[in-house]
Amino acid sequence: MPQDSWKQDSWKHAGHTEQPGQAGFLPKLSVPCPGTDERLAIADMAEAFGVTHRTLHFYEEKGLLNAARLGPMRVYDGAHVRRMAVINACRGIDMPIAAIQELMTGLDGAKSQAEADGVFETALRARRRELAAQQSILRRQMQRIAELLETAANGCDDVSASPDVHLSPIEAECLGFMAEGYPATRIAMLMDMDLKAAVTLEAGIIRKFEAHNRFQAVSKAVLAGMIAAE
Repeated sequence: MPQDSWKQDSWKHAGHTEQPGQAGFLPKLSVPCPGTDERLAIADMAEAFGVTHRTLHFYEEKGLLNAARLGPMRVYDGAHVRRMAVINACRGIDMPIAAIQELMTGLDGAKSQAEADGVFETALRARRRELAAQQSILRRQMQRIAELLETAANGCDDVSASPDVHLSPIEAECLGFMAEGYPATRIAMLMDMDLKAAVTLEAGIIRKFEAHNRFQAVSKAVLAGMIAAE
């Protein structure tokens, strides 16, 4: 008798209310206790993945993980463990539950390992784009904090005492990128110039504002109304 059929029959005779989990095609991720057919109680499953019982209940409520039952007990087999490995990895990168639900639905419908790998890769790339956007926001917020600290350290009069600054169109464009928090390497790419030219352009803007650094130059430009404060 094939091994899978033997497993299913043994679960039926043991009085299970559900069949063992079906792994289907899933990304090949490391799992606790690889290569074992031992079934895990909920306490063992929680310990293996470093989560709480409530977390496993929550995943079940959301349809991400359906434990088998042995009487009133939740029991997890190898297929459940593999599925949990995917869920746990996604939570490790703070992927929203709705996105994980969409991912698992896509994996459940995969007809081959290659298709499953493609579904997982697409989800990871989407999450990376989200994190990159959050990183950009955090970078701007950190720059704003630095500007405020710089302003406090040098005194308001020092920052606001900006001479009449006249910028060329290319300098104004560069100033806008500086305000966005882009480094010189990125500014050079965006403005289609080499790095040395971008560094020289930025240095000239800082001098025009009689500032000590790019943060102070941007602060003076904001106070002068030359760029909008976010």
